[in-house]
Amino acid sequence: MNSVASHKFSARTQLSVILLAGTMLATPVAAQQVAPPTVPAPAPEAAPAATTVQSITVVGNQRLEAQTIMSYLRLRVGQQYDRSVLDQALKDLAATELFKDFQITDNAGALTIQVTENPVINRVILEGNKRLKEDKIRPEIKLAPRQIFTRSKVRADVARIIELYKRQGRFAATVEPKMVSLDQNRVDVVFEINEGPKSKVRQINIIGNERFSDGDLKDEMATKQSSLMTILSSNTSYDPDRLAYDQQKLRLFYLTNGYADFRVISAVAELTSNKQDFIITYVVEEGERYKFGDVDVKSEIRDFQPEMLKKLLPMKTGDWYDAKQVEDTVESLSETAGLFGYAFADINPEFRRDPETRTMAITFNVAESPRTYVERIDVNGNTLTHDKVVRREFRLNEGDAFNSFGVKRTENRINSLGYFQENLEIERKEGSAPDRIILETNVEEKPTGELSLSAGFSSIENFLLQASIRQRNFRGLGQQLQASVNYSSYSKSIELGFTEPYLFDRNISIGGSVYRRDLNSFNFINNDRRTTFQQVTTGAQINAGVPLTEFMSFFARYSINFDDVTLDKDIYYFGDECDPLVAGRYLCDALGNRTTSLLGYTLAYDDRDNRLRPTRGQSLSLSQDFAGLGGSVKYVRTRLSGSKHFNLGSRFILNLSAEGGYIYPFGGRPTPTSDKVRLTDRFFLGEPQMRGFDIRGVGPRVIRYGVDNSDPANPIVVTDGNSDRGQIDDALGGRAYYQGRLELDIPLGTGAKEMGLRPSIFVDVGSVFSVRRPQLTTLANFRETDPNAPGFGLTKSLCRNATTGVTQFATETFTTPTGGVPTGTGQYTTCPTDFSRLDPFEERFFGDTWMPRVSIGAGVNWNSPFGPFRIDFAYALRKEEGDDTKRFSFNVGTQF
Repeated sequence: MNSVASHKFSARTQLSVILLAGTMLATPVAAQQVAPPTVPAPAPEAAPAATTVQSITVVGNQRLEAQTIMSYLRLRVGQQYDRSVLDQALKDLAATELFKDFQITDNAGALTIQVTENPVINRVILEGNKRLKEDKIRPEIKLAPRQIFTRSKVRADVARIIELYKRQGRFAATVEPKMVSLDQNRVDVVFEINEGPKSKVRQINIIGNERFSDGDLKDEMATKQSSLMTILSSNTSYDPDRLAYDQQKLRLFYLTNGYADFRVISAVAELTSNKQDFIITYVVEEGERYKFGDVDVKSEIRDFQPEMLKKLLPMKTGDWYDAKQVEDTVESLSETAGLFGYAFADINPEFRRDPETRTMAITFNVAESPRTYVERIDVNGNTLTHDKVVRREFRLNEGDAFNSFGVKRTENRINSLGYFQENLEIERKEGSAPDRIILETNVEEKPTGELSLSAGFSSIENFLLQASIRQRNFRGLGQQLQASVNYSSYSKSIELGFTEPYLFDRNISIGGSVYRRDLNSFNFINNDRRTTFQQVTTGAQINAGVPLTEFMSFFARYSINFDDVTLDKDIYYFGDECDPLVAGRYLCDALGNRTTSLLGYTLAYDDRDNRLRPTRGQSLSLSQDFAGLGGSVKYVRTRLSGSKHFNLGSRFILNLSAEGGYIYPFGGRPTPTSDKVRLTDRFFLGEPQMRGFDIRGVGPRVIRYGVDNSDPANPIVVTDGNSDRGQIDDALGGRAYYQGRLELDIPLGTGAKEMGLRPSIFVDVGSVFSVRRPQLTTLANFRETDPNAPGFGLTKSLCRNATTGVTQFATETFTTPTGGVPTGTGQYTTCPTDFSRLDPFEERFFGDTWMPRVSIGAGVNWNSPFGPFRIDFAYALRKEEGDDTKRFSFNVGTQF
């Protein structure tokens, strides 16, 4: 009876190797594999039926206080205990997940708790993740440095990482956790990730469809079958949420086509054995097709007359049933109720299905509701932008009767600012009373300041550089401040500008700018760009605008420009004068300094839903500028332009635009061969305004051809631009122009949309015309026509003195046979001393006609990581002689 009974209860875990759901945790050093920890049965020795706890001692603890460990247990000194109580104490210790080894030794009521603490995590390392970056994975991981290592947390983190890869469509991804033991009871946890290939949808099967083909139904689905045609789409990966969405799309498609009983019986996605592909199978039941039966409207709102509303319903008895049309009608009736001030109008369509006649009768019930007034307007989320910048775009004020048109118009105006996220919507919330409404605007600000250096290459400007600073929402007040410097091979400019959209918080805009622009006009000779005239413009402009109605505005402006037009004296001058033999009289007439004092206005109408990226609506503007309020240039320039956007559905946007203009000169120099409107003031047309034609490639022009007199008896005008003699092609512009464009934006899949691709097809029509025919310069070598003259039939060369400008024919060199009768053998080729030979040429005038030029083509906009990129391929269907065509054009810039 005096012997001491000793009982030992323990549970051991080994951290060298941990087996987690069939996945091995291994250290770089040799380790022993063990089974998951279990609480072993007590030692064979049986404890007394009931014993009193005499003492409790904790040993082996390093970081944890003994009192803390004892707080996890239900054992207390003086407590009666038996084997089951000690078993529960071991379970409590295991539940803490703080220890890798623990045991309880019982020495006649003296309990000793011996523990070995779990290690502390030093680092959590991710390896093998390339498709999913660490900043996407780490927020999902619960393990972190300085935390206690536990197996359950490792298992949970493995499951989270695998789930992240499943969301990316990588169902074959595996994660192998490993542990590296360090000194001081620390470990590094390493997640070795094998991402595997992206699991594609290999095949989509549809069973039960008879009315529509598999292809028709697959076109309605967001999920696409993997193929070469969908290589850019991200919708070829399997997504359970997208599978549910596709079922709704199928149901909507059938309901839209009259199949009111349609249902999806099952939708099963099977993962192939290699976990790389999915096979999706839909089983559907189409049912019978229905037509609309009686369609009626019942209204409890006094302002709504059912008879009038019924006439506005789009569906008629006998039409095929269309659930989308019913949904649109409910929305339309709600919007109509909103126009009368009923913000919370309750419109319930009541369906009466008749399976025998296969008709669907509908009654639209408009429940009674009070007229609603705006109680409060809340603006949230704006940290930089002042409240008043948003509030002044509201078409409703607090206390006004609610109007759905005003709310929609407000949304469009705020979206057009470009300060906030796209497609902003104003939420409608119930106010303090049934007839009160709160309009809540939750905005998310976008960066509006731009400080950039950019470089790029353009098919028009070649290499270009740009430095600019611009703030479209300066000080959060909606003001615009900008400064820019542009430099390219053929143009340079610097500009400073400021615009205040609401002067003194009134709906009056005012702005101004100062600028300097250097432009080198050019043409192409055998695909080589050749500069013609240089125009340097220094000027300033002030402008102001005021709205006349909700959609109509009036703008006034005044600008003064100082222009200096010059030609390269080394090429186009002879002595101190412009040489028409080289430059042409039309270029020589354009030279000189001039001052243009310009007063103008614009009357504009614009009801587009978004001025940045419109999808519906129209715009129309009339502009006139009067030059002559001082200065040396006098004319009236009138422009008229308009556009209309049509939303065709399914994100197809059609844009129809047209514009035209005319310049009427007064005063000036009335010479018979010189136009009163100077070359630099005329209209020009071509790339990029009219695709399919080169820059300034449409309209009046003078082309200078060389004359090939290698055969003196048959001189030939060289009209082949690829000839070594080449040609000079100078666009003259015109007083009048018109241009039209029909362009269709084509939506692409989600993948292409995410890449920023927006393709379109287009038709461009236009012409520029009405210019006084210029005095052409022709230098044709003289041909002797007198058969009795020496050298009859020979071509004489013209020579010019480099100092005096005097011209004369070349020295005659020929032979006369015996008998004294001229034979024509010989040539006029030798110029006297100090004289230089002038090659013969001929100038021709083309293109002065109102007849339209027409081009068709396709293009794509790409918001690439390097900047905006536009590429067009166009073909000129109709052109006039002399026009310069161009099939391919692009423009790209990059920021760094």
